[in-house]
Amino acid sequence: MSIFTHIEASLSGLRDEKYALSQKKIIPEPEASRFLGVRTPDLRRLAKELQKREDTGDFLSALPHSSFEENQLHAFMIADEKDFSKCLALTEAFLPYIDNWATCDQFSPKVFAKHRDELLPCIRRWIASDRTYTVRSGVCMLMKHFLGDSFRREYADMAAELRSGEYYINMVRAWYFATALASNYDGVLPYIEEKRLDVWTHNKTIQKAVESFRITAEQKQYLRTLRIKGE
Repeated sequence: MSIFTHIEASLSGLRDEKYALSQKKIIPEPEASRFLGVRTPDLRRLAKELQKREDTGDFLSALPHSSFEENQLHAFMIADEKDFSKCLALTEAFLPYIDNWATCDQFSPKVFAKHRDELLPCIRRWIASDRTYTVRSGVCMLMKHFLGDSFRREYADMAAELRSGEYYINMVRAWYFATALASNYDGVLPYIEEKRLDVWTHNKTIQKAVESFRITAEQKQYLRTLRIKGE
């Protein structure tokens, strides 16, 4: 049985029409007909099963895929690749085909954590892309791998200087700065105090930070005073 037949049969057996309808409501970007309604834990298990096959490359090279779930499988399979160079090449090939926030945000190759220095130039290039979800992926990886002890102001500058009219880009920028406030408050606060962000992202950052359990009550109280009124 080819890997394509295996995937088709597996997804068909796992699909749930009611779940597909709920997905269409919260993930509006892909065409509605592309949702099969397979839950994420089932997709992760299937991805691990497929990794054991010798013909995984056939599937990973068959882009674009026809369903949201196949894109999810693709993302989860790349995420488990242990060889950095191979993982990076697969990532570069896949990024242009990510077409929704869910696949983008759940795409997180594990091996990248061990190769931050090599990953950083790639993140810079992805953030400079004209593709919405390539940019969003870059910011997501900046958030995952370059906060905490790895934080540098120059990394935050990458997200601060990014300007876009795309909702899903600005939302991830707000997510980045809210998360950075939780992990590196003193280093990130000046971006808010100095109004380094566009107004929408500035206010959304404060909103998300105030909703975080990782921000202290005192910090939340001060952040509320920094909101730009009228927006």
